[in-house]
This record gives sequence, structure tokens and C-alpha cells, in this order.
Amino acid sequence: MKKRRIVLLLILLTPGGGSFGQDVRDSPLQGTEEGVAAGEEASVLTRPDARTMTLSIPGPRGLITDRNGRPLAENRVGYQLALQFAHFSDPGDEDILNWAKKRLSHASKIAEKKYVVSDEDLLSHYKDRRWLPLVFGASPVPPEKEKALNGQLMSGLIMHPVYLRHYPGGDSTAHVIGYVRSKGKLPTGPIVHGDLLFEDTRGDAGLERTMDEDLTGRAGERKLIFDSNGRKIRDELTERPGIGHTVVTTLNLDWQQHAEKVLKDSCQRGAFVVVDIPTGEVLVLASRPSYDINVWIPRISNEELGVLMDDESRPMFGRAFQGLYPPASSFKPVVALTALTQKVVEEWTEVDCPEFIEVGTIRPTKMWNWTKEPEGLMNVTRALARSNNCWFYLVGIDTGPSSFLSTARKLGYGSGSGLPLFGESSGRVPTNEYVLKKYGRPFTDGDTANYSIGQAWEATPLQVAQSMAGIANGSVLPKLQLIRQIQDPAGGVLEAADPQSRNSLDLDPDAVQIVHQGMYDVAHSSWGTGRRGGLTFAEVCAKTGTGQWIPALNQEVAWYAGFFPAENPRLAFTALYEGDPGEDISGGRKAAPMIPAFFEEFKEEIENMIRPPSKALVVVEEQEDPASPIPAAQPVDEEGNLIPLNGKILKAIPVEKWEEDGEPVDPVGEALPAIPVDGAPVAIPVEEDE
Repeated sequence: MKKRRIVLLLILLTPGGGSFGQDVRDSPLQGTEEGVAAGEEASVLTRPDARTMTLSIPGPRGLITDRNGRPLAENRVGYQLALQFAHFSDPGDEDILNWAKKRLSHASKIAEKKYVVSDEDLLSHYKDRRWLPLVFGASPVPPEKEKALNGQLMSGLIMHPVYLRHYPGGDSTAHVIGYVRSKGKLPTGPIVHGDLLFEDTRGDAGLERTMDEDLTGRAGERKLIFDSNGRKIRDELTERPGIGHTVVTTLNLDWQQHAEKVLKDSCQRGAFVVVDIPTGEVLVLASRPSYDINVWIPRISNEELGVLMDDESRPMFGRAFQGLYPPASSFKPVVALTALTQKVVEEWTEVDCPEFIEVGTIRPTKMWNWTKEPEGLMNVTRALARSNNCWFYLVGIDTGPSSFLSTARKLGYGSGSGLPLFGESSGRVPTNEYVLKKYGRPFTDGDTANYSIGQAWEATPLQVAQSMAGIANGSVLPKLQLIRQIQDPAGGVLEAADPQSRNSLDLDPDAVQIVHQGMYDVAHSSWGTGRRGGLTFAEVCAKTGTGQWIPALNQEVAWYAGFFPAENPRLAFTALYEGDPGEDISGGRKAAPMIPAFFEEFKEEIENMIRPPSKALVVVEEQEDPASPIPAAQPVDEEGNLIPLNGKILKAIPVEKWEEDGEPVDPVGEALPAIPVDGAPVAIPVEEDE
């Protein structure tokens, strides 16, 4: 279908298929050497209607598709109403205007839309560019009206073919795809070599912008010759336009659209992200609310833009990768991993968890648990399942903020994902240097307590999902992928993504297993805060979170993030619920139910994905001792590590140093002790579950 549409416009652009200029089908000179010679000679004579011109035909943009080749952005042939001036003998201005306005009036009548072109523009076009169509009206003819309008045209009124970008999903995946805009209006004044046949476009947001170089097509050329009577005697497509490359994303369109439906059913504003852990491929990157990106084609009106800009829900804002929120308790597994790796606590270490702790010495400040009740002695797995704030206050202070925030950076917090996402937020992970510069003091125990429960700093839902993929892997942080392949127009693969790791995590494997158990208990134990996020076909490891987002408005956000299956993690996820001012929310009540609402829809498909690979059969060769079987060999690398079935091993690649307020900061750094200072900020507890 796509190739047929491109061929259709090429036919319209080939000799005999054009819709402008006076043709010479009835001329005895048509197609003869004498005719061509006459035209070429006329182009240098003083007769005003003789012209030789070479026009540029913008190349169609390449497609953007999901992982299965379903189009997210494509091209279609559209039509714009245009005037094709007749060539008058010594006309006056009034003659030209009357002729043009009669056709504008007719166009307004049949299209039921008022078309107005100034007298100055009409006369200027006739003087300098009458061989070419004068397109009027910013919007193309609606596809459903093309056939009807074409049958009602009068002489001199034509439907001029153009390439138009089209987004078949409308508002689906809008923030990721982006849109195109015109590079500029068609030229005016005398025709020059290479003038555009119709407006060209460029990517202005999303993948349309970040992948613009790959998507941009190759321009073609069309040569036209008119004789001294203004008749077209030569029309040749001297170079065909070439379509741009196809960008195949990692997104699964069925999953993406269902995630958008789950968000619509569950919240007014939110985000949903799914990552394939072994490959790092982003399968879902959904934000709510969204908007129909087709409003930008061929250009958006001031009225339409005003509606979008004035909407308080900010539909043009991609919350999944642009929104900055406190990660809240979804961050607590990072603190637990760091404390266990550094032996600050062991698996069975129990910490007494009162209803609050006090920080500061001169004026002690109370920092509360979310239940506002004492919960007694707790080890790390129960603290994760209960999301006990006081356990993480105390253990976070003992571990040191620079230590667990260093682990956070290794898990992707505080830096961009590396994906070609336009306008992605990098988040902010505080450092001792940053606090010194901004507040004139080092980290305090109050700072540390806040940071340890994911407050007083920001991350995107994409970063939280990425961190969960790293925690699930336990050894490396998978490098995220959004582009699966770049293909040429013939389907040849020019580039293909391979699974890689972003960096090593340097975590104790035992610590990873312990934290996995605590996250398992979140979803499966009777005391877990995330029981509403369980699945019928897989065991989930997860973490709830409820964070203060805009304290002045009493506005909070709710999280549910994790991975599954517990034994051999394959998919990592994040669900974000953005609350209204004053709304009483929690991760367990608002975000967790989105997980079964989404994944249960694809139960059979996911069961096939997560099914463990078949074990190698034992091959028995007949030997003198038949009781001594020889097992099938299992491939290993040079260091003895098992090679996965796909034959690829994640290889660590260096992570560039990131910057905080323009100052280079080591992404790992050294642990710095917390220095108690009076007047530490206070974390207001928020409810994790009912």
C-alpha cells in the first residue's frame, strides 16, 4: 500500500501526469524535435510566455514503524486547491483579477470554505510565476472529499498533488513520534532554477526531529519548457525523488495502545513504561493525556495551537520521559542494595522502627513513618514489603548519601537515557558539591533521610523503569534501545541494534537476591503494600511509592514499579499516577492496579516470552560403558560464563561523566559521611496503602 501511494504521486509528477501549465496535446509540435527546439529558442526570446525551468520535487520522508513494521508515521498523496492561470494576450489587471476571483468563489462554494487571496498576490503570481500553480488555503482537501471536489472543478481550478505526512494512530505514541513542519512557504517572484514544486518539510519534534537525517528523502527534478504562447511542450522527470530510510522502533503498537487505554481508564494524567530486560528494548512509552499530531499537517492554526497550549493538563508534554517526579519509595530498593553490598546491614539484621526518628541536636525534627505507628524490629525484606520509612531513614544515614546516590547514578538516575527522544529530561540526583553550592552546607542527616525515601530529587518514569531493569539483572544496567533497525527503501538493513549494557553495577549478588525477595513480598505477602499489582501467570517483584510532588498544592504522585518473572526476569515496568491537588492517593491503590489491567491482556503472548528455554537433551553414545552418558555441550565464553541462546553477551560500555549545574561530577564518586546539622528538611509521610 505504501509503495502504491508513492508511485501514484510519481505518476502525477511525470510527463502528462502534471496538473499545471498549458499542455500541448492538441499541438502539431507535441513530442517533436521542432517543438523542443521552438521551446528552447523561445526561452531566450523576449516573448513573455516562453520559459525553460527546472523544478525541485521534495523527496518523501521515510516511514516510522513499530517493531513489527506497523506504520506510526507514513506518507499519503494529498491535494491542495490551486489556480492554474491561463495565458492571456496583453491582459489588464482587472482581467486577471476577475478570472482568478471567479475561480476562488467557485472553490469556496464547492469546498464550503472561504478562500481569499489578495489582489497583490494574484497579480504578482501572474506576472512572475503563472506557469506554476498558485496554491491557496493552508489545509489540503480532506481525503473523503477529494473525489467529489475533483468532479466539480472548472477550468483553471485544479487539485495540486503533494506529499503529506500522516500519523495513522492519531494521538497514540504522539510524544515519541513527534511531527513535521514546513521548511518555509513556496518562493515568490521570478522562477529560479531549483524552485520547489510544493513545500518541503523537516522534523520538528520527537523521532521526526531526532531521526530527521535518516527520514529525509532525496529530492527529484522536473524539467518544463513552455513556448512563446505559454503552451507546455516538454515535461520530463529528469530525476525521480527518493524516499527516505525506514526507522523501525522497538515499540509494540498493540501494547502501546493498550497501555494508553489503561491510563485513560485509570487516571487523568500519568505514564506507563515497559522495558525488555535482556535487550534493553523499550516496548511501551505511554503518556496521558495526549493529542492528535495530525493537527500539525500541513500546518497548525493559531486557534488549534492556542487550545493545546492553554490546556492545563499539558497534552503536548510527554510525561513518560519529560516529566520529573520524586521517585518516592520506588527508590528504596536502591538504598537496600547499597547497604547490603557495603555490609551496613546483613539479611537478618533487625532495625527497630518507631513511628518517627529525630534529626538535629539543637532543635530536633521529627521524621515520620507513613503509618505514624511503630512497627518494631524489621529486617530488610520486611522493610521493603512494608515500605517502612524509618528503616530507610536509619539505614540510609548509616550507609551515607553519596554511597546510595552513587548506586542510583549507575542505575541511570540523573542522566539521559541515550535514546533519540526529543526533549527528554535528565532528572537530578543531588551531590554533596551541589548542596554545598546551593545551600552553603554539606549533606545533613535530614537530607539523607529524605533522599533515602526518594524525596527532594527528581526522576522520569523512564528512568525508574530503567533502574528496575538494572535491579532485575543485578549485574549490569541494560542500555536502553528505541530504534531497532534503520532500513533502506528496499528493506535492506543499514543499522541494527544489539543488546549492550550501559555499565556495571558492582553489587553483591547475595544483596541482589535479598532485595528481589523483599520486592517479591511487596506483591505477594500478606503484609506487602503492592498486592493489587500481582499477575495470575507470573510472580512479580515490585515496589510501591507515594511522593510529595508539589507540596504547596498538596499534590502527590503514586508509583508502582518492578519486574517479572521473579526467577528469570524478562520485563521491567513503571506505572505513574499523577494526582490532583489535595487528592488522597497511594501507589498501592492507584498505580498498582494498572499492572494487571495491562499485562493480563497479553497473558498468552507474555507466557511464551517468559517460558524458560528447553534444557539441552542428554546425548548417549554407545560405548563400552553404556552407563557413562556424555551430555550435550553448552557454549561458554573465554571466562567460563554461559552464552545465552541468542549467542550474545551483554558487554559493558563506558558511561560518560555527567554534569551538575555545569560542573563535571564523577558518576560513581566516594562515599561521604552525613554531617548532622540543625534545621534539616522534614519529609511529610504519605500513605503507601490502605
